[in-house]
Amino acid sequence: MSNLDRQAVPSVCGGRGFVVAEPVRELLAPRRVQLGESTEVRRLLPNLGRRMVGAWAFVDHYGPDDIADEPGMQVPPHPHMGLQTVSWLHEGEVLHRDSLGSLQTVRPRELALMTSGRAISHSEESPKEHARLLHGAQLWVALPDAHRHVEPHFQHHADLPVVTAPGLSATVILGELDGAASPGTAYTPIVGADLSLTGGAEARLPLDPDFEYAVLSMSGEAEVDGVPVLPGSMLYLGCGRTELPLRAVSDAGLMLLGGEPFEEELVMFWNWIGRSQEEIEQARKDWEEGSRFGEVRGYDGARLPAPELPATPLKPRGRVR
Repeated sequence: MSNLDRQAVPSVCGGRGFVVAEPVRELLAPRRVQLGESTEVRRLLPNLGRRMVGAWAFVDHYGPDDIADEPGMQVPPHPHMGLQTVSWLHEGEVLHRDSLGSLQTVRPRELALMTSGRAISHSEESPKEHARLLHGAQLWVALPDAHRHVEPHFQHHADLPVVTAPGLSATVILGELDGAASPGTAYTPIVGADLSLTGGAEARLPLDPDFEYAVLSMSGEAEVDGVPVLPGSMLYLGCGRTELPLRAVSDAGLMLLGGEPFEEELVMFWNWIGRSQEEIEQARKDWEEGSRFGEVRGYDGARLPAPELPATPLKPRGRVR
């Protein structure tokens, strides 16, 4: 999914200087952003004061939306570089097209993982014949310097490993959890997992104390380490944890995001992650001129123009404002 904000502002993120090296409970409120005419998302990352969780650099939560009489998601062709996109659905379907020629319908709890590397473009849309409800999350993973110029590629995995405990089912989206590893390609120590809890369940999820973590609430009512987390909000947890207590007040859906704190400082502008203003300027020039990012074929509509660059210089700084 794209950042469709026409008033795009640069995000400075990365660097270990502001990583919370101990357990915390920092509840992050979302910012509401309109994507196209019919989809509103709740943006959790980047957030005021908190830019990243491990290599996770962008988190949008959307739905559940009733799109029975609507076109649903309509995100025109747009470019990416220096990152991976992770598409994750709880309800509905999304049709992915990209400049590599990939054409894939993504369904609930299937992993769509696009590695942009040096350059790619893609579109996302609800199929013409689609389910009534659309509900999911779109996430980006920052690529480390050693891998950010890899050849772009797309992966789709319908069968993912599941970790279970009484009242808990955890689907491993990316990385590894409790010995179960996702087939998706990861370039940093990372974890992403979809957690389904039945009402009244209590569980303790094993964690890596060297990782920092956050939990996004997708649906239902749950407590994470004793903190109520409602749908559309995210609880940042810091580092230093070996386990995470969970309690479901009702049937609930959560996403666990974590990873080794990302050491490099980044510049994130619109749909690109780079290391300098010059890289962002070149990416914008290439997209506007129709070079480098390729062409998405089959989408019925024009591609997205890039927003203007800000007057102030783009400088990589720390993980928080």
